[in-house]
Amino acid sequence: MVNQASAVQGGGRSPAPSPQLSLRNVVHSSQRMGSIRRSAPPPADPSVDVIGDVVGNFGIWQLRTILIIFLCKIPAAWFMACIIFTAPELYPRTEFSCDTSYLNSSPGNYSVSENQCYVMDESSNSSSECQQFKYVSSFDSLIMQFNLVCLRDIFIAWTQYWHLFGVLVGGVVGTKMMLGVSPRSTYCVGAIAQILCGVVTGYARDFSLHCAFRCLSAVCCAIMFTAGQAIYSDITAGIHRIGAIILYDTFWSVGVILLPSLSSFFNSWSLIYVGITFPTVMLIVLLYWTPDSPRWLLRHAANRHDIDNVEQIVREGAEINDRSFKIPPDFRLQLELLSEKLKTQPAPAPWTQLWQGKRAKTHMVAAHLALAFFVINFMGMLLNIRSFGRDYLVPNTIAMGFSEIIGCFLALHFALKHNKWKWQWAGTFNILAGMLGCLGWLFTGADSMNAELKVSLWMIIATIPKAGVSCAQSMLLACMNELVPANKKQLFVFSVVTWARVWLLSAPFFNVLKRIDTALSLTSYCVFSILGGICTCLLLTPRTSTVPVVVPQLEQQDKKEQSPLHTPVWTIESDVHNTRL
Repeated sequence: MVNQASAVQGGGRSPAPSPQLSLRNVVHSSQRMGSIRRSAPPPADPSVDVIGDVVGNFGIWQLRTILIIFLCKIPAAWFMACIIFTAPELYPRTEFSCDTSYLNSSPGNYSVSENQCYVMDESSNSSSECQQFKYVSSFDSLIMQFNLVCLRDIFIAWTQYWHLFGVLVGGVVGTKMMLGVSPRSTYCVGAIAQILCGVVTGYARDFSLHCAFRCLSAVCCAIMFTAGQAIYSDITAGIHRIGAIILYDTFWSVGVILLPSLSSFFNSWSLIYVGITFPTVMLIVLLYWTPDSPRWLLRHAANRHDIDNVEQIVREGAEINDRSFKIPPDFRLQLELLSEKLKTQPAPAPWTQLWQGKRAKTHMVAAHLALAFFVINFMGMLLNIRSFGRDYLVPNTIAMGFSEIIGCFLALHFALKHNKWKWQWAGTFNILAGMLGCLGWLFTGADSMNAELKVSLWMIIATIPKAGVSCAQSMLLACMNELVPANKKQLFVFSVVTWARVWLLSAPFFNVLKRIDTALSLTSYCVFSILGGICTCLLLTPRTSTVPVVVPQLEQQDKKEQSPLHTPVWTIESDVHNTRL
């Protein structure tokens, strides 16, 4: 009764809560606040690469893009190696002969040399070079069009020189274009221009005009595969990016393998150029499924529309890769922060700084020389198969293509399984393969040897060095940026590749040595393989140590989060000297 009276006397006042109830309310309130904090999205970290986190290092989206871009290597290989089939060797007397009708005197006073290259005046006992020729051949070749026989056959190498000069110019032009034009647009411009220039190259009836447009066609091809590599390098990461760059040249080799079949459908060099040009139309159609470089777009974003474009690209990639759950709630904000970060990146180091640091000079000299030797061999040894005889062009070309593919996969094996000593493995293989290629002198003078057996021996000692060159070149192009720190990578790669392409201009003229001896031209390339292998063995990827960095937590909500097993830990690359061994 006393308690009831007390309650009545209290009127409207609520009873005082018990201590147990107060403690329970505090606990529930803290749990609700903790759940609210955990459900709220964390603040965007500008140091996080949200694009890589969302789409991943590699997936179906990246694979589709890589396969589409790899296709541009096929017409590039066709334009480089088509000289093998547009200008096959002609046999004197049976397929071409000197036409003495241009001489004013009686034809009976003149005689023609056995090789149909010289006209001898019997009355004055003097000789002169033949100026006019008759051709008897079912194939209308580039040689017949421009009279590139006898001493004029050096102009076959001259046309190839202009193609390689176009590759040099195209690489520089493509790199500079991408300073202001997106890689996808650069790729499209190169493809459209390549179609136009390729057709004009095939129908040019002036030799100088033919060389000029062959150079422009090569410029367009180089622009295409330079821009294409920029795209797939941006959307892949880690070992997948290295593997993609290494295997980029496999589609070049596929083009080499397909070239004999494509050439067999045409009976004129002009039609061959048309045939290797128009498949590029399909590459333009496939651009619909080819994304642009997202980080390039963010770096050059000028308005919200550019950010929207990148967001659409990344969301599509995440959806195809089945990673849509990785898209954070503040995805748009993180893209804007990444854009600001990319715009404020420090300028790359000047070229003079590439020489600074321990082993920096060794790496600079060795990388420049090695890639120069290998690039000369890569192109020159393929063209050198013309010296093994016209009757064996088709099987020899296919064999060279397969040896290049084997070399690329061998480079991938070295990079994955022997990463620490991959340079030494590739260099040693080239040294041994180059020594094997020099054995051609043992049977070059064996006239009694069966012709097919002799050509088979030539190809055996040529394909093995070719595989070695393909291996080392692919590895250099994919992994040489490991030799320098991040702010020097782009300039280092550009310097090495441009230097190598300058020396590539000499590759066609080494094939002229076959006029002295077939073994001499092959030996010259094998010596380059040995020298390139020695330079490659001097390269060493710097070691980097990893230091665990614990990210402190501002607030820990429960005992589970306080456990060290649930503490977020990142391993980051420490700031060590890039040339430390």
